[in-house]
Amino acid sequence: MPTISVDKAALFKELGREYTTEEFDELCFEFGIELDEDTTDQNRPIVDGVQEPPQLKIEIPANRYDLLCFEGIALMLNIFLGRKPLPEYKLTQPAQLQEIIVKEDTSKIRPYVSGAILRGVKFDKARYESFIALQDKLHQNLARQRTLVSIGTHDLDTVKGPFTYEALPPKDIKFIPLNQTQEMNGEELMNFYEKHQQLGKYLHIIRDSPVYPVIYDSSRTVCSLPPIINGDHSKITMDTTNIFIEITALDRTKLEIVNRMMVTMFSQYTSEPFTIEPVKIVSEHNNETRITPDLSPRTAEAEVSYINQCCGLNLTAVDISNYLRKMAFRAKPSINKPDVVDVEIPPTRADVLHQCDIMEDVAIAYGFNNLPRSFPSKSGTIAQPLPINKLSDIIRVETAMAGWSEVLPLILCSHDENFGWLNRKDDGNTAVKLANPKTSEFQVVRTSLLPGLLKTIRENKAHSVPMKIFEVSDVAFKDLSLERKSRNERHYAAAFYGKSSGFEIVHGLMDRVMAMLKSAFITAEEGLINPAASHSHYYIKELNDRTFLPGHAASVHLRIGGKDHVIGNFGILHPEVLEKYELKYPVSTLELNIEPFL
Repeated sequence: MPTISVDKAALFKELGREYTTEEFDELCFEFGIELDEDTTDQNRPIVDGVQEPPQLKIEIPANRYDLLCFEGIALMLNIFLGRKPLPEYKLTQPAQLQEIIVKEDTSKIRPYVSGAILRGVKFDKARYESFIALQDKLHQNLARQRTLVSIGTHDLDTVKGPFTYEALPPKDIKFIPLNQTQEMNGEELMNFYEKHQQLGKYLHIIRDSPVYPVIYDSSRTVCSLPPIINGDHSKITMDTTNIFIEITALDRTKLEIVNRMMVTMFSQYTSEPFTIEPVKIVSEHNNETRITPDLSPRTAEAEVSYINQCCGLNLTAVDISNYLRKMAFRAKPSINKPDVVDVEIPPTRADVLHQCDIMEDVAIAYGFNNLPRSFPSKSGTIAQPLPINKLSDIIRVETAMAGWSEVLPLILCSHDENFGWLNRKDDGNTAVKLANPKTSEFQVVRTSLLPGLLKTIRENKAHSVPMKIFEVSDVAFKDLSLERKSRNERHYAAAFYGKSSGFEIVHGLMDRVMAMLKSAFITAEEGLINPAASHSHYYIKELNDRTFLPGHAASVHLRIGGKDHVIGNFGILHPEVLEKYELKYPVSTLELNIEPFL
């Protein structure tokens, strides 16, 4: 969970009183956050000849983006303590909206953009540093190191709209980067920041793209090159009063969440508190026009009976509404439904997705220590294994009883281990690849259990032979038809390593497992004669696969209810495969997909 450092004296001033460390720790617990450290009695660093003031380091839940800065923590604690009313975030209606015109080519690299304007902001050193720190925290957490979302902030008085969001070849983009004096094009900028401690880690996001995203004002002055750096021309300072915020993204949902977080946290410093000037987004590639940000609260319903059951309480709808107001929700009993509370979720609470989230905030406002302590009496359940896990355990026991040892290799492996070392080709549509692997050993999610078994044998070559090992676990495949674009598949695999090939041994193991699964052996011809058999049969056919020795491999076919499934294969591994895994004796392997047996 992220940890936020705030000035102790400034926070206590905002809260209207001084707290001892113990008292503030208790307040944090009551609100659902945690005081990690109070630096009052520590040796604090000296900056510009002045010792850093005492800091409170507060641990924030990962879902509470509205608490990632001093302003959010102070506001929410004051509402919780009843010292401040709920803020009403409003959009102004200027005579002429600022526009960001989105060009069609941006769809090739970073298609979404959003914006907002804060007018009449009054910065001091603490507010300015908090403004910059919130951007950094959002970049690290919600924005996934700027890969999903990146924020650009500009002094609006130095640029002029309408703005354009474009995607151009790197050599066509020329500007002076933030805090620099020399003009650079896109390629020169990449080389210049290659070894930069802060920015170097973000270059990979766009570096290999034929076009880079860029935001211009109406005079063709570069505002920013997202997600890398802003232009020096429009940089904000403590003297800035009108702030133009532009946000680009790959994910539209996170784009709007980040926009709302930025403007709601710092709109309290505008000339009219909690007022934001919107920006019009005009997309040329899909003819869409929208106004951002959208600060209208979301509406939800929470059942009184559900909240009471979960918390062990007997609250009324009015009680629940009052507790929710302490957590910055606007809530009231439903007029038409006596068991329902109507809740308005503020734009700062993107984490509230279900009434269980509302129930949690009621419990926090009521006080976790005040909840009744008792054993559950009305909702007792008995655990039951998933069918696939139960089947896996049955196969494990049966294989172990046959004298085989179970191993548990890692689910990640290198690309070569998964493909090249098994004499298999990658078509680009099979394996789930890691975007930024730490080492070459963890590049893909395995699509076969064989690499793990063979690596286990390789690392245990000093043991006596024969070795008989097996594994029952998941592999993963790309599947673009699913929302998550991938799927897991439960496989069973075994490997025999010894001075003889062991082909008959893995064949016998397969027959034993099939018999235990009540699948009878038939020949391929018998399967054709009786294709509509209602119960399970299996047969094998010769397999031509470069993983195995020619003429010494077979595919396994399962016939259930008249449908044929190719569920796996077995055979003697090719000498080239053995050489890649540094094995000097023959290896026979078996691998089956066990999910069709469910």
